[in-house]
Amino acid sequence: MFKNKIFILIVSILIAITLILTAAFILWNFMEKNSQSKDPATQAKDAVASVKPTKAPSAEAVKANTAIIKDILTNLSGSQNFIKISFAFELENSKAKTEFDSLLDSAVKGTIVQTLGDMTKEQIDGSKGSDNLTSTLMNKINPLLQQGKIKQIWITDKVLQ
Repeated sequence: MFKNKIFILIVSILIAITLILTAAFILWNFMEKNSQSKDPATQAKDAVASVKPTKAPSAEAVKANTAIIKDILTNLSGSQNFIKISFAFELENSKAKTEFDSLLDSAVKGTIVQTLGDMTKEQIDGSKGSDNLTSTLMNKINPLLQQGKIKQIWITDKVLQ
């Protein structure tokens, strides 16, 4: 009697495994046929159609959300070189701009001076140096902002001596 129960249990388990594998195989084939039925051009069209277009901000909105910092003059690291530089910070929204303006005199300018003081002339020189500086500033200033983030930083004037 004990052997019959074990035999029935084993057969039941094998039938369950067979049914699960059959269902998985059928589902796999069904999914594969659906993905192959569309050619790449149709798939690309579908992908483009599903993307919601975003409206580019107007020039007035960009100007309203941009903060200007002019003529920061500081020494560079490890030499007698100095830099005089100006920036334009584009922020996500007006709340971020207001918050940025309130931090401008203390935290933002202090972060800029500290970052420039840690850099050498070779690190700032050229377009790669400008990109390095703006990305470093963005990474240091964005955590200070709670109402939004900096979208873009432009160097509007740079004199490296």
